[in-house]
Amino acid sequence: MILIAPPSSSTPPVKRSSWMRRQIADPLLNLLKQGLSPAQLSLTVAIGVGCGLVPLLGVTTVMGSFLALRLRLNVAAMLLVAHLMSPLQLLLLIPLLQWGAKLLGNSQAAELTLDKVRYLLSHDLGAAWSLLWRAELGALLLWAAAMVPLVTGLYFGLRPVFRHVAARQKAAQ
Repeated sequence: MILIAPPSSSTPPVKRSSWMRRQIADPLLNLLKQGLSPAQLSLTVAIGVGCGLVPLLGVTTVMGSFLALRLRLNVAAMLLVAHLMSPLQLLLLIPLLQWGAKLLGNSQAAELTLDKVRYLLSHDLGAAWSLLWRAELGALLLWAAAMVPLVTGLYFGLRPVFRHVAARQKAAQ
């Protein structure tokens, strides 16, 4: 019986990158290679975060696509960032609705819990509507007020980071 040794490989083993790098960082860095300027990329990420946190379920894609097209930004990148914000959006939804109800003077704001909303949606749509419309309007007002400084801060904070990354990529080529 002759044993044959496996051929020795002169190439080093492939290093596995982290999930965060593969799913988030690499796609955003690839956009820099595709001609998106650092300023455009930072605006895309900042607005994507804002769109991803809107307290109205179901409008993230429409709002992100509209703003990306209107501002001539990368739609795919904006939607990637916006949809990565979904867990935080869901986490903030009920508190924003409660604060929105208090902001607009809804006396039932204390009753606004996830269990109460589920029950009303399955048993009494009219009561759910009367409870939620003011809460949603107030939540949207709070979201709009919070997004102005958040998006502005992200834009100006990410611009130098993306400029630095673009310069490093250009030097590497």
